[in-house]
Amino acid sequence: MNIRLKLQPAESNVDLASDLRIADTLLTRTKGLLGRTSLPEGEGLWIKRCNSIHTVFMKFPIDAVFVDDDLKVISIYHTLKPWRITRLHLKASSVFELPAGTLEKLGGVRVGEQLLVRDMEPVGGTDGL
Repeated sequence: MNIRLKLQPAESNVDLASDLRIADTLLTRTKGLLGRTSLPEGEGLWIKRCNSIHTVFMKFPIDAVFVDDDLKVISIYHTLKPWRITRLHLKASSVFELPAGTLEKLGGVRVGEQLLVRDMEPVGGTDGL
């Protein structure tokens, strides 16, 4: 079963990503967004056990938000272009990769801000079955 997740700031109901995928295995973490031609609005990738990223061989820019174990924002990169490498963030335990411009468009995220990952509501609601 494929669980669908969304990413939100704790203080608002704005979706930073309404279709958040998880990269938590060696293969999915290594591949990340490589091989994709874009990251559509609303999508995002949560790379676990990650404190630095690169955009080598990527074909598009991204926004990146590094967080600690409690999903508190450690560092933010706006429109990280292809062929770049971030610095090592020792306190970060994972990173959210979002379409470039997402953070600015949705009002931004600040260092120290708390983020939440939530399950998506089932399509069609629940009927008690």
